Amino acid sequence: MCEGAGPSKKRKTYYFHTEWEEEYFFTMSFSKCVCLICLSNIAIPKKGNVERHFRTVHKNYNIDFPPKSDVRRKKLAELKSQLSGQQSFSMQPPSKTKAATEASFRPQKKLINSAEDCVDEALCGLVRASSGLSLLRGHRVVLRSDLDQIRGKVALLSGGGSGHEPAHGGYVGAGMLSAAVAGAVFASPPPASILAAILCLHSAGASGVLLIVKNYTGDRLNFGLAAEQARNRGVDVDMVVVADDCAFTCPSKAGKRGLCGTILIHKLAGALADEGCSLVHVVAKVTEVLQGVGTLGVSLSPCSVPGCRPSFELPPGDMELGLGIHGEPGVKRSKVAKADEVVSAMIDHMTNAKSQSCLHLSKGDALVVCVNNLGALSRLEMAVVTRAAITCLENRGMQVARVMSGSFMTSLEMAGMSLTLLRACPEILRLFDAKTGAPAWPNLSTGCTSGRGYLTDPTAVTAGAHDDVLTEGPQSPAMRKVLEKVCSTLLEYQDELNALDRASGDGDCGNTHAQAAKAIQVWLQSHVVPGCPGQLLSSLATVVQEKMGGSSGALYSLFLTAASGHMTGGRSHAAAWANAVHAGMQAMRRYGGADLGDRTMLDALYPAVDELMKLNSTPPGGEMTVLQAAVQKAAAGAESTRSLAAKAGRASYIAAERLTLPDPGAKAVAAILSAVVQALEEQ
Repeated sequence: MCEGAGPSKKRKTYYFHTEWEEEYFFTMSFSKCVCLICLSNIAIPKKGNVERHFRTVHKNYNIDFPPKSDVRRKKLAELKSQLSGQQSFSMQPPSKTKAATEASFRPQKKLINSAEDCVDEALCGLVRASSGLSLLRGHRVVLRSDLDQIRGKVALLSGGGSGHEPAHGGYVGAGMLSAAVAGAVFASPPPASILAAILCLHSAGASGVLLIVKNYTGDRLNFGLAAEQARNRGVDVDMVVVADDCAFTCPSKAGKRGLCGTILIHKLAGALADEGCSLVHVVAKVTEVLQGVGTLGVSLSPCSVPGCRPSFELPPGDMELGLGIHGEPGVKRSKVAKADEVVSAMIDHMTNAKSQSCLHLSKGDALVVCVNNLGALSRLEMAVVTRAAITCLENRGMQVARVMSGSFMTSLEMAGMSLTLLRACPEILRLFDAKTGAPAWPNLSTGCTSGRGYLTDPTAVTAGAHDDVLTEGPQSPAMRKVLEKVCSTLLEYQDELNALDRASGDGDCGNTHAQAAKAIQVWLQSHVVPGCPGQLLSSLATVVQEKMGGSSGALYSLFLTAASGHMTGGRSHAAAWANAVHAGMQAMRRYGGADLGDRTMLDALYPAVDELMKLNSTPPGGEMTVLQAAVQKAAAGAESTRSLAAKAGRASYIAAERLTLPDPGAKAVAAILSAVVQALEEQ
């Protein structure tokens, strides 16, 4: 009997029908068990259900039924060990109580009405409580209610996933942001809403629009896509990416994450824009300031998205150093120490000269210090930590010029804090002290903290565009069949892609692809497939952008948008399709920041496109051979990701030794290409 299979003969007989099933399942209660490979919750299985689950969901694992050898059992033990390090439950037998075991899988309590409506209701509450704010109808966009005041000035737009309140809507107001776009909890906002906000600011008379974006793949992609779309409409728009995370001593290609330092950039850029500075000047100044900003977080607990279980497990008495703001684990785990020791260790880590994420500080530097509550620390704890930060920096010869302490960029109910340091000069302090009407910006002292007497002797007596008309053509029936085949294939792969994504992401890759497939199926029911391939690709880009969501939605939309421009003017021959696919891939590389070998969908797409480019010189009748070869290249590329280290996307923050399965995005691309060729072969 394996670890976690249940301690008694009686329970074993109740849960399992065969001896080997205990090797693959972890019993949770008298009503469910959990697959140790993909962590799917499964009702107490009837005879044959367990094997059926593995045959369908885990058909590529090549696992024996039952395990017949010591080698196979060792392989399974390794899988368990990997899952034990990645997931939020213990692999130890449930020797305590059934209630205690189930508690770790139970979603945390939230004071909300529903998980589906909490973001919209929160935004409504924000703007109803702040007369200087309004909502853009039909979008999760918070605007200044006095947009007439930005005429002739640079407008600032930021945003990101919800769950970080008061960021970013609370920083909308005179002297800071002109608007903020919110996504679902911990999810990048959709490009359509970002574009709507940009156009709204442009129509209000802004001389230009600056996008302030945290360095996460989804945010870069979605804001980048909206920026490109806005430029095509004549808007003067630019984008700066904030990457202030000091956690990783050797950051991956994805770079440092954007954390609470983003709030300081909002303030400085907002003051410059309010003074009438040009877009070029604001971008140049902000880019300069970003070189002197660093942030590091520490937490005593995980957080949980509404309706979901905690993002990771942190045993009592432990703390996590260097975690992100989306519930991802940190870079180091240790026992909880005293506040002074924790703050000192954080500053040591941030200023470690051997780290590529080092924030270089020298004695005598003037600093703006931001002590940020990640969500659930008490004000008493925050005050203790603030004192520790000031004292520690002063003891190292720094001058603490300004201090802000409170909740500025949270991570839901996470019990932790982050420390942000900004090297300051008189000009930066002048901008920092400038007045703002943003409801969440604190009423700060404009005096220097260091050197100020803060003790008073007692006296003796007292002690917050329309679509083009689509017409069918000769190729419409064939293109419709291809789309139908792609959609059905993605729906068949949903569970497998989810299982692969649990090892490297948030486990929803299959769901997002299935969501896109269903949206395209609905679109096919109510639209003709246009004879012009460019029109079809453009329409699909809109559907995917609106319905798929996440980084995958942005990437596919970028791909389709870029490809559509190469399929206009009657171009529909094989070489034109190859050039269009190549253009789409280049757009994904340019905005996504990934490349061949980074363990992303490009590892399947790149070799396939390389093969497809041969269509430019293939004689008539040889096209299908090239297409079949491209499918084989894509499948081989996807399989190769099993041994690649992730350098881009969310998987880049996962330890390389935990990534032993193929990348789900690459597998999805290979499946799509295979479906396209199968549909063409059938015709």
